[in-house]
Formats: sequence, structure tokens, C-alpha cells
Amino acid sequence: MGKTVFVDLTHPFSAEIPRWPYFDKPDIVGAHSMAKGGVLTQRITCTMHTGTHCDAPRHVMEYEFDGRRARYSHEMPIDAYTGQAVVLKIDIEPWGLITDKHLDAACEKYGINQADLEGKIICLNTGMHRLFDDSKAYYHYAAGTGVEAGKWFVKNKVKCVAMDGQALDHPLHTAMSLNGMTRMDLLGATGDTLINEYKKLFGEEAWAEFDKFDYIRLHGQEAYDEKFGDLEAIGCWGTWEPCHKQMLGHGIVGVENLGGDLDMIPPGVWFRFNCFPLRWYMGDGSMARCSAEIDEDLLVKGVPERTYKYCGTGYGEPEGNGASGLEYMQKLFNRNK
Repeated sequence: MGKTVFVDLTHPFSAEIPRWPYFDKPDIVGAHSMAKGGVLTQRITCTMHTGTHCDAPRHVMEYEFDGRRARYSHEMPIDAYTGQAVVLKIDIEPWGLITDKHLDAACEKYGINQADLEGKIICLNTGMHRLFDDSKAYYHYAAGTGVEAGKWFVKNKVKCVAMDGQALDHPLHTAMSLNGMTRMDLLGATGDTLINEYKKLFGEEAWAEFDKFDYIRLHGQEAYDEKFGDLEAIGCWGTWEPCHKQMLGHGIVGVENLGGDLDMIPPGVWFRFNCFPLRWYMGDGSMARCSAEIDEDLLVKGVPERTYKYCGTGYGEPEGNGASGLEYMQKLFNRNK
């Protein structure tokens, strides 16, 4: 056995960090400088859900499934985001919806007994962390989870899920399409809306998984209630971030934009995941530093340490150790050819 090492699983924070489509740009102001005052202090103004961060239940819902008022950050256990963890590498096509079947397949592939997941942390490696930048590839076209995955996490009684993509949910389950009150229905890479692009690529029935009204139109109210009714019963819009709400509504917290040197952690190997949000009274979530504490001999060999050049200054270049968003989108849009 080798020595225990710490592997950084956090995207670096700066004023230029990529951020979710309608989030504010971080404002970093130097309050004091060495030259003038002999000290360096800085003031930061930004949304706490920027970069690698934690979600608390109150972020997305008023009530949890047991009827209690949804909890704030300070009400969660101190170890809610920390503990024994395993990486599941998910085999998924670009813009794919991760379901319980993908999670079952990953457990089988890496020899994980689902009975051992209770009280543990799952880190999902979909490869999206390599695309982290201010780009359509990362935000619009991410693979992501939905209601079936959320129910799978609940069934297996995990305590935290850390996702290497833009959110715990697929982008079309968010306000980037027609869910929620902001309902942006953003334009995609082809000049058409994301919704029309998805319908052309995957079909109307596949799209209906993300839209309450089209799901009911195609499958009926009874089918909708069977899939999303427990969310509606506690006052939630069923197709709006259902994985978030299945998890957080059952006290399973989440980490979004997991990154750093995630590829160094071998899938299926148990390690300690360290993540502590701020002890923020009435907080909805918090930026956090995440790391893996693991035996050095277990690390995946030959993976270069991740470097970062944000906002297109090194996007997809070899020295950035990332991946080409253009290649990802070409693979997506050429899937039917």
C-alpha cells in the first residue's frame, strides 16, 4: 500500500469562472493592497452556486417529502457532504438522460453491490468536467440525470451525489428549456431552440420526459402522476429539476460541477470524499473545496494534472487537459447520420 494523498476535485474559482446561463459574474474587489496598506484583502460578490458547490434542500423546494420545511445549509449534518465514496463512470451519449438503468449498469461493471451504497457518497464521472468552460457544449448539451436517477439514489439510501456536470439534472429539466418561471428556451448551436434541436435528434416522445404538458398530452395524466406525482403532491413542478428534488426532498444532498483531477480516481474503488460547505445560517448552498483522500497506489496512471484556461483562452487545447466542445457537439449532431 502507498501513502495517502489528496486529489483536488474542484474547479478553480476566479472572476472569469464559467457560470450557469443566468448567474451573475463574480465581482472581486481589492479592498486593501500590499503597496498601500501592507495587507491584501478582497471582497467577493457572487451567487453561491458558482463553480464547484453544494446544494441544500431549501435551494429548490419549500417542503421535503416527510412534510417538514425544507432545510437550510446550517441544518444539515456537518458530514452531510463528506464520507466514504465511490466513482461511477457513466457510459452515456452526448445530451443523454441518465436513468436508473445507467446506474445499475455502472454498478455491475465496477463490481459495486448496491446494498453497500447506504450512507455513502456517489461521484458521477460522465466526462462533462473536461468540457468545463463558458460554452454551449458544457451547459446546453450536458448529459444529466432525471427523475428515475433521483428515485434510484433514494432507493439505495445514499447520502450525497456529486455530479461532474452543470447541475444534478439534465439541462432540459432546468430553466434552460421550458421548466420553471424563467423558462429561457435558449437557442442552441444550430440557431434553433434547444427544444427543437432535441426533438429532431431524439424524437418528441423522448423530449416529453422534460416537459409536464407534453408528457401528459402523449402519455396521459395517470402516467404523469405515476412518475412525477410524489413531487406534485409536495408542491413541486414535476419535470422541473426532478432529480434535485427527489434527492434533496429525502435529505440526500448534492454537489455540482465536480472537476479538478476527477479522472485520477478509479471507478469502483472506495475512497474518502471531503467536502465542507460554509456553516451558513439559512443558506441555500455554498461553494466548497472538494477532494479525494486515497491511497496513492490506487490512482489511475498516466492522467496529467488538470490545468485551466477559462473563457475560451485554452478551451480544448492539449495543455489544458480538457476536451474539445466542438468535437462533442459534432458527435451529438451527427448521431443520426
